[in-house]
Amino acid sequence: MIKLFRFLKPYGIPISSIVILVFFQALSSLYLPTLMSDIVDSGIINGDINYITATGGLMLLVALAGSICAITASLLSSQVAMGFGRMIRSAIFDRVSSFSLHEFDKFGTPSLVTRCTNDITQIQNVMMFAMRMVILSPLMCIGAIIMAISKDKHLAWVIIAVVPVLSGAILILARKGFPLYQVIQAKLDKINLVVRETLIGIRVIRAFNRIENEKKRFQLANLDLTETAIRVNQIMALMMPVMMLLMNFTTLAVIWFGGINIERGFTNIGNMMAFLQYAMQIMFAIMMATMMFIMIPRAQAAAVRVNEVLATDPEIVDPEYTKPFENKKGYLKFTNVTFHYHGAEEPALKNVSFEACPGEVTAIIGSTGSGKSTLINLIPRFYDVNSGKIEINGVDVREMTQETLRSKIGLVPQKAVLFSGTISENIRYGKEDSTDAEVQHAAEIAQATEFISDMKDGFASLISEGGTNVSGGQKQRLSIARALVGKPEIYVFDDSFSALDFKTDAKLRAALKKETADSTLIIVGQRVATIMDADRIIVLDEGKITGIGTHKELYQTCEVYREIVASQLSEEEIA
Repeated sequence: MIKLFRFLKPYGIPISSIVILVFFQALSSLYLPTLMSDIVDSGIINGDINYITATGGLMLLVALAGSICAITASLLSSQVAMGFGRMIRSAIFDRVSSFSLHEFDKFGTPSLVTRCTNDITQIQNVMMFAMRMVILSPLMCIGAIIMAISKDKHLAWVIIAVVPVLSGAILILARKGFPLYQVIQAKLDKINLVVRETLIGIRVIRAFNRIENEKKRFQLANLDLTETAIRVNQIMALMMPVMMLLMNFTTLAVIWFGGINIERGFTNIGNMMAFLQYAMQIMFAIMMATMMFIMIPRAQAAAVRVNEVLATDPEIVDPEYTKPFENKKGYLKFTNVTFHYHGAEEPALKNVSFEACPGEVTAIIGSTGSGKSTLINLIPRFYDVNSGKIEINGVDVREMTQETLRSKIGLVPQKAVLFSGTISENIRYGKEDSTDAEVQHAAEIAQATEFISDMKDGFASLISEGGTNVSGGQKQRLSIARALVGKPEIYVFDDSFSALDFKTDAKLRAALKKETADSTLIIVGQRVATIMDADRIIVLDEGKITGIGTHKELYQTCEVYREIVASQLSEEEIA
């Protein structure tokens, strides 16, 4: 948790201001019992009304000053804690935004969501409480002990007896409860995972009548979290009864033995009452420390998880020095590229080499799991190759900035993703400063204007979260329009026509051919009809290239391609 303190600079509020306010709050609390003692001994017993009035007025002023200090310190600590949380959230978001897909796979989306929300909230709450109580508790405890002994040293043994017993009880309970807080945060990740999967897959769940199963799945995860939380709270809940029991015994001891001392003439009533107040302040200070003991372990567990994210360096970073591009545009080259996922026994791609040039269409086809999407993910550098190199315009993609690289690529992923907002805003995601005419032109090429015009507000129509209010084919066409509007040098279509009917597919490919005549097209396809007119077809099988050529050439020379064609086309279509 100490590592996170570097973010503790929000709103320009110096921590020293809070320390000073808390210090004066403690002084006022420590001074009040002494004033009360003076009123009893010098005012009430002697019947001095003027002394009672003057000292009582001073008590009111001291109490008011202490209250003002406490309120101000609370407000400032709240501002600092909230700003602290804001800065950590920003830092986590920035770090997560720079992660490669491997880091996302490592942490998992539900865990990252929990770390950015619940974990930071736990840290915020402790920061807000700790900035006052960590200072106030020791001041109150030490100051009250000194003041109590100065009032009646004969009763000091009461404090000496109670404090070790109380501290020991707290330590025993804390040692049993602290490890469970780390478990609770992990179980929160599980709850997030189940809820997220249920919300995203609600259509599939309903289609297969699995609602009851998902309820049971959630109830199991929820019950698991509940049982752990109950267990740790039962342990921590014992602290308060132990505290109250010891406080009451302390009160009885002070009154009992204080009365004996008054009878023997060792002290007076005012000093005994002041001692009792100081004893309560000592117990109160220990109680506040106990509350910190309850809160800090969970915040510490949360801080460890947050630090794991902040301490994870992205695998993919921009080079310190970049290389200038050759006099080329849209030129893509793979040279002996091999790549394997972390923990995988076999490479996903093995010694892949090919070239793609402007004005050409390069298609990639292969069976499921052959490595098509993996190859596509290497082009915008979502992953880095293990050996070999990928060049764009004669420069290795690792020797250019990620922003420069991705500005040259228009990617349409296999799973079309839309964001909440208007249709126009979703298309402009590919080029923020595009004009209305450019947005409309991109939609026309993507064959999206027909369904857009049928919508009530046209391009201003709202897309719901995840694009759930449009069909799969409509999402794909909007994703294609988003890639087209930026007019990149290289277009990458990762099985982006699978949800389109044959008529729309044919019209779209004809329009794309004209629009992207000067660009390089990489198309991943499952349907032979979609890619058979490509200038170059690359056949992948188990991560290896088994053939490169045109449709006719591959049909004659490549067994894998011949099997794919035979599984999709009739003999008449093949002929």
